[in-house]
Amino acid sequence: MPEPHDPYVRVRGAREHNLKGVDVDIPRDVLAVFTGVSGSGKSSLAFGTIYAEAQRRYFESVAPYARRLIHQVGAPKVGEITGLPPAVSLQQRRSAPTSRSSVGTVTNLSNSLRMLFSRAGDYPPGAERLDSDAFSPNTAAGACPECHGLGRVHRTTEELLVPDPSLSIRDGAVAAWPGAWQGKNLRDILDALGHDVDRPWRELPAGQREWILFTDEQPVVTVHPVRDADRIQRPYQGTYMSARRYVMKTFSDSRSATLRAKAERFLVSAPCPACGGSRLRPEALAVTFAGRTIAQLAALPLVELAGVLHGTSQTARVLTEDLRSRIAPVLELGLGYLSLDRATPTLSAGELQRLRIATQLRSGLFGVVYVLDEPSAGLHPADTEALLTVLARLKAAGNSVFVVEHHLDVMRGADWLVDVGPGAGEHGGQVLYSGPPEQLAAVEESATARFLFDRTPAPVREVRTPSGQVKAGPVTRHNLRAVTAEFPLGVFTAVTGVSGSGKSTLVGEITEDLVGVGRLVRVDQKPIGRTPRSNLATYTGLFDVVRKAFAATEQARQRGYGVGRFSFNVAGGRCETCQGEGFVSVELLFLPSTYAACPDCGGARYRPETLDVTYRGRNIAQVLDLTVEAAADFFADTPPVARSLGTLLDVGLGYLRLGQPATELSGGEAQRIKLANELQRGRRGHTLYLLDEPTTGLHPADVEVLMRQLHGLVDAGHTVVVVEHDMAVVAGADWVIDLGPGGGYAGGRIVAAGPPAEVARAQGSVTAGYLARAVADS
Repeated sequence: MPEPHDPYVRVRGAREHNLKGVDVDIPRDVLAVFTGVSGSGKSSLAFGTIYAEAQRRYFESVAPYARRLIHQVGAPKVGEITGLPPAVSLQQRRSAPTSRSSVGTVTNLSNSLRMLFSRAGDYPPGAERLDSDAFSPNTAAGACPECHGLGRVHRTTEELLVPDPSLSIRDGAVAAWPGAWQGKNLRDILDALGHDVDRPWRELPAGQREWILFTDEQPVVTVHPVRDADRIQRPYQGTYMSARRYVMKTFSDSRSATLRAKAERFLVSAPCPACGGSRLRPEALAVTFAGRTIAQLAALPLVELAGVLHGTSQTARVLTEDLRSRIAPVLELGLGYLSLDRATPTLSAGELQRLRIATQLRSGLFGVVYVLDEPSAGLHPADTEALLTVLARLKAAGNSVFVVEHHLDVMRGADWLVDVGPGAGEHGGQVLYSGPPEQLAAVEESATARFLFDRTPAPVREVRTPSGQVKAGPVTRHNLRAVTAEFPLGVFTAVTGVSGSGKSTLVGEITEDLVGVGRLVRVDQKPIGRTPRSNLATYTGLFDVVRKAFAATEQARQRGYGVGRFSFNVAGGRCETCQGEGFVSVELLFLPSTYAACPDCGGARYRPETLDVTYRGRNIAQVLDLTVEAAADFFADTPPVARSLGTLLDVGLGYLRLGQPATELSGGEAQRIKLANELQRGRRGHTLYLLDEPTTGLHPADVEVLMRQLHGLVDAGHTVVVVEHDMAVVAGADWVIDLGPGGGYAGGRIVAAGPPAEVARAQGSVTAGYLARAVADS
């Protein structure tokens, strides 16, 4: 008799990151949710161990040469995993997509639509059939040659370049030119070319003005600078560059965000005159289907596009039915308001995540493990219900769905719960429970159980009285049409609505220029740095104080070590083998490059001589390896460090290491570091804090900690405005502004505004029903 098939994925001895030799069994063909407080180790188990091992095994079967072309995460620290099928990862990508990325490219729907036009489009008489590439604005064959497939062109005018024509060139009439020496250089070159730089701009001949601002010529001339009394300046060869050429070159080539922003002030963006904004060549736009060009179909909301796709010929019918079947899961996830040409950077994180899930749903894979990273992040409760339906369909198709998640409704809808904890960082890393959700109630040390099963009403908080208001609008942008909103001052305001309803767009209109705002602080989820050299200590300024403490030690003074000696970013004290990175790239023939700890410093980042210097028994590398919690004890009597560490503890980040690279931090962690950085500053006068979905990626226990801080800011006389989907947070607000009723073209209106209890009774609000339940629980 053969042994029965083992239906479990069995993990033994997982030690990735903070996992403490974890053993856990998880059944296949179920929806399993991995949960626990932020930093407990649940992602290390789901992604760092299970997914990483599945990927490693797959790559073992790939030809060595092909493996060089694939990014690999490396072998996880685990004793053994049995019963593991192939895995597909759907992580939250935090990188910024390009302007050429769109809904169509993310979902691959654009490929299908281009194939439809290539094979079954109506061509003009005598026209050659075009390859599908000719219908893409991202290929040389299809892109409009005027705008290079971007659909818009940047132009400038005399009015923008010379805002005050009463000034002379010497007095700065050409405002677009750079300041300091470079601007003086251009004025001196014009003088040498024979132009009158002291005459008011408006009195110069029109032909001269046109040439100075818009010529593409770059004449070279000998400049004889006016001699200053205190220095001798020699003649030099100067090359002229027109104002337009300078602005366009700066806008397209400069790496400085400040210079690009300045250049942008002198440009107007307009639809490309050649393609009318369609981004394509005339040959592609001459082909139609159902009487529309491909650009017109790509601009339709997907729900309308699905209705248009009715083919007549057999070829068209096969292609249109394929397209409609691919659109169906996108509609099911509530994204029918999006169009294929909608640029990816304008999508919310929740919209982007659901588009990826919809694409996987159509892939038809069977018998794999889907490992998802917080798929409910950025989702309204109504959208979360649709998400659960889709996850159930992935499971019903014969797959295992492993989800890292904090959302209580997703946990309740799971077949299996893996609770990791009990705390974060070194206080976590253990599996507290693995089994059906209802039995977690008996696990006393679980932070999750308290929120999943505890029905004790939260203490009722008195609604605060506003001290004034800020009026934003009328706003006409994206799907908002002349919307005006009033944000009360001195209270906690939550802006709600389904995904794509216009929340972030509306809040983005609050600026320091508005009456009553005063100081404005935006706390977003963008990374605190893009390289491993940026970390918690460098961002918060802690590292400066720590380095000064090391430089002040007797050992450092005797050796003549200054503050710079203790930086891993500059030559001197750092290890030069790895340039202070702590690791080196190892090139392997026919295998991908891999990273290994630096052979000289062993990952410490510093030279041995630098590490000889200790402060209270620890060297600089050991101090950077301390968690915030441990560092708070270590620096308890150093006020500047203690204050900074105290605010990081207050926002629940005690588990992070001081030297933890910025690239390892989640968006939620980056946002809380920024908030802590702001909290440690001495606040003068009223400040308005704007936070976009601050509870994203947070366990309910961490949300409690964060809300305590935000309400503390309001109690101190400040104003807090959050875009939020967590109804428990919304129920505890003083004022709610609800947008909708739907997303995209079906949203963009203020459906209700008032205290939570009032908005919970609003007619026509999708949020109201969910908020009513949260208000009843509070």
